[in-house]
Amino acid sequence: MNNNDATTLAMTPNNIEISVELDQDGHLCDHTIWTPDIAQQLADTLDVQLEAEHLQILQQVRAFFAKFNHAPATRPLIKWLQKTLPEHDISNQKLQQLFKTGLVARHVNRLSGLPKPPNCL
Repeated sequence: MNNNDATTLAMTPNNIEISVELDQDGHLCDHTIWTPDIAQQLADTLDVQLEAEHLQILQQVRAFFAKFNHAPATRPLIKWLQKTLPEHDISNQKLQQLFKTGLVARHVNRLSGLPKPPNCL
């Protein structure tokens, strides 16, 4: 991607294409338009099929953002998920396996429709 805003197409449940603006890092320009369908479009770039557990995690990342008004970095993200989703036994390794990436905070925030966390590469 170049430094200009990129646009991608997402499908609604009724198979209607919608235009979604992404920033130069592949994050949604407007986090309020996020849907699970858009999350799947973004997850396709990681070759990840989102299941119920993924979506619960993404919803909790969005809840963190709503409460604290910023995207979580790795440590706060894991602590938040351990607190809000104790039944999932969240760890950095588990998130790496679920989302097929070593850049957990970066990609989980991206799939949640949120901006890149501060201090992320």
